[in-house]
Amino acid sequence: MYLDATTSIADIGICLNNIGFIDPKHEQILSVEKPGEGNMNVVLRIRTNKRSFIVKQSRPFVQKYPQINAPIERIDVEYQFYKAVTNKAIEPHIPKILAYNADNHLLILDDLGDCKDMSYLYDERNISTAQLYQLLDIASQIHTSKPIEYPENMELRLLNHQHIFVLPFLKESDFSLNAIQEGLQELALNYRTDETLKKEIAKVGEQYLSQGNVLLHGDYYPGSWMTQGDHIYLIDPEFSFMGFAEFDIGVLAAHSIMITMDMACLQTIKEGYPGRLNEHLLVQVAGIEVMRRIIGLAQLPLVRSIQEKKLLLEMARALIMDKGS
Repeated sequence: MYLDATTSIADIGICLNNIGFIDPKHEQILSVEKPGEGNMNVVLRIRTNKRSFIVKQSRPFVQKYPQINAPIERIDVEYQFYKAVTNKAIEPHIPKILAYNADNHLLILDDLGDCKDMSYLYDERNISTAQLYQLLDIASQIHTSKPIEYPENMELRLLNHQHIFVLPFLKESDFSLNAIQEGLQELALNYRTDETLKKEIAKVGEQYLSQGNVLLHGDYYPGSWMTQGDHIYLIDPEFSFMGFAEFDIGVLAAHSIMITMDMACLQTIKEGYPGRLNEHLLVQVAGIEVMRRIIGLAQLPLVRSIQEKKLLLEMARALIMDKGS
């Protein structure tokens, strides 16, 4: 059964009773709401007379972009991720699993409460050193987890590969960047016709699709970071896979650069991550992520002038060509 915010409370109760999660004799659903805008999956906050919890359900398409097909099994990858990160230090930063039902593609998680995602940082144009260190520590705890076996998640990685390494750099595209911001299409053309740049991007893309030995979150950016006061939580690991640490840390670096409009945060990140990193690969990933977020489909709530985006794209190219590290 597919659930969403329009499903009646009675039908949601029947579904949750059928999977053995609630007993309607002792627990009644009081309300159902959307806790935020989910990109990949349906996400619901359900309040009962006893508790509040989060229900996530995957579909055979991207929730935000129904025209894009996506593997429905991604909810299982998220479940496997939460099971794999058993380090005690990370427990305070991730939601607890309450139930999982593979037949209905349902994952039920503890409600983290009154949190907000950290996309607000784009408007504040600042990410503190303390926040960076906390994010680096959380990433490190993930990267040092050692699952005995882990899903390849290849179907979702192939989809992500297209949106990170391929589609933003096509000379011809059905996606009009000028509809996002006037002048952006012309800016993008400079990079979409740069064959030297695209060769470097393709090399990193090949590595992204290769099997690695480090557990990754796979989408380590402000939309996956939740904050409550000074405390940071991490959610939405459906893109996780065994890869290379520089991918997560490079994405973190990219968004730090877009937030601050400055590459100075790179040094803090390089020094603050407790593990060893290939700095060349790190800055290349950062550059690709900056570029694809500005000229690709996966747009951010990033309010910047066309001149500021031009500057970001120039920074990104320097990083991809490894002239900015």
